[in-house]
Amino acid sequence: MFHNDYEDDFFEESQPRFQPMKRRATKSKPKPEKKESYETSQDVQHWLKLQEKEASSAKEFHPTRLDKRRDGAWLQSSLSQFYEEDLITDVLYVAKSGKEATVFCCTAHPSTQAELLAAKVYRPRMFRSLRNDAIYRMNRVVVDEFKQAMHGSRAKRVMSRKNTQARALQVASWIAYEYETQRLLYEAGADVPKPYSQIGNAVLMEYVGDLERQAPLLREVRLEREEVRPLFQRLLWNIELFLSCNRVHGDLSEYNVLYWNGRISVIDFAQAVDPRHGEEVFPLLLRDVERVCQFFARYGVEADAYAHATQMWAEYVGPIG
Repeated sequence: MFHNDYEDDFFEESQPRFQPMKRRATKSKPKPEKKESYETSQDVQHWLKLQEKEASSAKEFHPTRLDKRRDGAWLQSSLSQFYEEDLITDVLYVAKSGKEATVFCCTAHPSTQAELLAAKVYRPRMFRSLRNDAIYRMNRVVVDEFKQAMHGSRAKRVMSRKNTQARALQVASWIAYEYETQRLLYEAGADVPKPYSQIGNAVLMEYVGDLERQAPLLREVRLEREEVRPLFQRLLWNIELFLSCNRVHGDLSEYNVLYWNGRISVIDFAQAVDPRHGEEVFPLLLRDVERVCQFFARYGVEADAYAHATQMWAEYVGPIG
């Protein structure tokens, strides 16, 4: 049944038919409070101040694409240090916009030996998301303000705090972990974009695409018959390689695999987990494999997802006893 977002409000306010009209004094309704931009919240302002302390003022960055954006100050703070460190020279366009982050196509500085780079900037709403999302408080290494790993009870205490400083630390730890995961996998030879830098709430990486557009997602392309089986096997190989690096993507599907010139690139490691730092990770691995198998089943590929996942897990865990 189709559900209209406004139906509940309508039925609450409407009156049953034929109900006798009653005279009553009209009261002026209070004006609805104007929603405040989340960029002005205490958490976000605290984060911006921390970034200002760390950033140098040697070079000023004024990308033309950010001037008229409501979140211009947030983006300026997020990207300026990449400019100061001679990694990017300008922002060209928005390549991808999601709930938690926006990816910008940037002109790369000649020192990077690349033409384009992708800057993934997490939005202020990430402060809200981390408050109730347990996936960021388990199955991963927590780092402190000095980017040193914390373990055991100390990590649990930090990640359970409710104050502004603790949430800023949670955000920093979350983003640093995603960057380190991508760097680890890239160096191992996985099909992931090359990571260049991570500063504050932004990650800079290889751009997959060209001056006109970002590479399409796997779900947006129609594969040729001869490339179906090789790409299917390549994705399974990547999942197995991730596991050998002590990582499970945790949210892998055709929605976070880029396709460009016959090759794939796996992206979005925000929910990646480390099997060594928690229990019940196998279901996440199985779900990744299942989603890959379900997508390629549309092309006639028959595969036993459970068999593939259990074999990977058995090789990772090794002989018992």
